[in-house]
This record gives sequence, C-alpha cells and structure tokens, in this order.
Amino acid sequence: MSELLTVERLDVHYGGIQAVRDVSFSLKEGEQATLIGANGAGKSSTVRAITGLETFGGEIAFNGQPVRKRKAETLLRDGLVMVPEGRGIFARMTVLENLQMGAWLRRDAAAVRQELNQIFERFPRLGERQNQLAGLLSGGEQQLLALNRALLSRPRLLILDEPSMGLAPKMVENIFEVIAGLRHQGVALLLIEQNARLALEVTDRAWVMDSGSIVHQGDSQAMLDDDQIAQIYLGDMPV
Repeated sequence: MSELLTVERLDVHYGGIQAVRDVSFSLKEGEQATLIGANGAGKSSTVRAITGLETFGGEIAFNGQPVRKRKAETLLRDGLVMVPEGRGIFARMTVLENLQMGAWLRRDAAAVRQELNQIFERFPRLGERQNQLAGLLSGGEQQLLALNRALLSRPRLLILDEPSMGLAPKMVENIFEVIAGLRHQGVALLLIEQNARLALEVTDRAWVMDSGSIVHQGDSQAMLDDDQIAQIYLGDMPV
C-alpha cells in the first residue's frame, strides 16, 4: 500500500505555548490508525493542522501533495474529510439537507439517492426525522448524522475527533459499528477517541501522544496487550 498521509516534524504553537512538538508519522491507503493520549496531549491540534485549520511548522502531505495553503474544497475533492469534535452539523438545516451537503461535490445523483436510502434503512431514527431540523436530534443522533454525511463524500481518509464523547453506551456501539465498517470500504481512518481501548480495538496502528510529542508507537493489538500502556492510558490496573 502506498502512503496516503505523511506528517514530518510537525509543530503547532498557540502564542507562546507549543501544543505539538516534532511529530512525525505516516498512514497508508486503507489503513486504520489512532492517536491516543490524555486531554491536552496535542491530538486535536495535530489533526487540525492536517486539515489546514491550524498554522503549523514542518511538512504535511496528503496524496503526495503538500497540505499547506491548499483550500478546504481542494482537500475535500482529494478525499480528506474530518468529523470534528462537536460534530459540526448544520443545526438549522434538516437531517436530509445535512446529508446532501456531504455529497455536494458528487455528480452521481442516482448513487447518492441509493446511499441515502441505505442510511435511512440502517438508522431508522434518521429516516423518521429526515425532514426535521438537525439541531433537534439527540447528541448521539447528531454524531451518526455527521459520520454518515462525511461518508457520503466518499473519503479516502476520514479523520474522526472524539466521536463517542458524551454519548450513551448504545449510541457508542452504533458509532463504532460504522467505524469498523470503514475497513471493508477501503477508507483510511485516523481516529482520536477518549475511549482508548475502543480505539485500539478497531485500528491497526497507534501512536501515543504526551505533552505534544509521540512517546510510543506500534501495533494496536500490541498496545492492548502492554500492561504499562493499559495502566496509563486505558485505565486498567495490573492483575
């Protein structure tokens, strides 16, 4: 598999505070990966830099082209899509209009309609409320909406920032069923998730961030089996 995303010597500053320090990693086509670490470790700043939302030092390339100074529309056309923390839905648009916004660059109207029907069949609550304002949905329903809207754009790389935050366990299960299905669709994933155990269970590789730097990296399963990682980042105590 060829490299889809490369991050080299990434630095992000907020005034005199350095949020990300000398971070480097890469992600291949169709690969599932996660950034884990405590709050304030620099994970969100890293993915915001990747999507061009933060000024940064170092180099970031997506699909072989530098991200710096590229327009959001250009990155979207190339297949770089993020669901930000807080979901970013259009609260005063309907559920259906939100989903249609995910497909606004596509020209295959028949396929879009078919995919919309599949979404409504899989998640009946979204179907029942497709003509209601998205802002009236529950937090979990809004997250499902944001995730499916992103998938309608047919991403090559999907970045998810804290998709389970504040959600009920059943809704978290629904969200991670969708995430697990990305592998079968050939969509690369970069996941930031407060529930590190869930994140490691659905990914191939992981990087641990602490104080703005990557302090550990490896296979996700190996991290799940590592007692030290489990104790510090997964909330597990040694037996």
